[in-house]
Amino acid sequence: MPGARVMSRDSSGASEADAGRFATTHWSVVLAAAGTDERRAREALAKLCATYWYPLYAFVRRQGFGPEDAEDLTQGFFAHLLEHEALATVDQAKGKFRSFLLASLRHFLAVERQQALAQKRGGGHASVPLDAPYAEKRYALELADAASPDKVFERNWALALMEQVLDRLRAEQVVLDKRAQFDLLRDCLMGDPDAPRYADLAAKLRMSEDAMKMAVSRLRRRYRQLLRQEIAHTVSTPAEVEEEIRHLFAALGC
Repeated sequence: MPGARVMSRDSSGASEADAGRFATTHWSVVLAAAGTDERRAREALAKLCATYWYPLYAFVRRQGFGPEDAEDLTQGFFAHLLEHEALATVDQAKGKFRSFLLASLRHFLAVERQQALAQKRGGGHASVPLDAPYAEKRYALELADAASPDKVFERNWALALMEQVLDRLRAEQVVLDKRAQFDLLRDCLMGDPDAPRYADLAAKLRMSEDAMKMAVSRLRRRYRQLLRQEIAHTVSTPAEVEEEIRHLFAALGC
């Protein structure tokens, strides 16, 4: 599975740097601020929802809802999470953001099934932006998957996390004026067995093969660092990072 080789090289345990970052990670901010600093908690939660909305949308679609209803329900769920009443009790959930979201979504859908969906449309709440056309194109590719909705959610969560890490890494490389190099080396970074041979890449980049391999090594090292940081955003304690990495492997079939 793409990404397995890269991620598996950095699973030796949470470092002191990981522990230090937990004071400002998104999910930890939600847990710490809920009930005391509603604005900070809502902003942190909104950031996480904006990143991981697609796994939730696909889960709702797997429950038998059509595209429009799934979009409305996903937006309604986010509005529910961002309300004061929901944030006031979020600290009771603790644990991983992934697990909290799925459990909360299940409860939300159970309640919504007892109400008229049309009354919930719009609602006057601030929403998390959703790319509905993209979501439906992606969901159409998943229809043949016989896995349970929970399994599909877990895999989509893992993919969303990896996409976020790659976006952050690419943004860093753009700032360093290395966008073209990153785009060519991305397949090597992800451990793609069909990636072009190093010699061919070196020729395209007008680099020696040794210099090109060193560039790939640096990108992989930075990718592993960003992966750990991104996972840290979604768990409560440094000790949970390794467990979540293992879960990520399992979800991707690695």
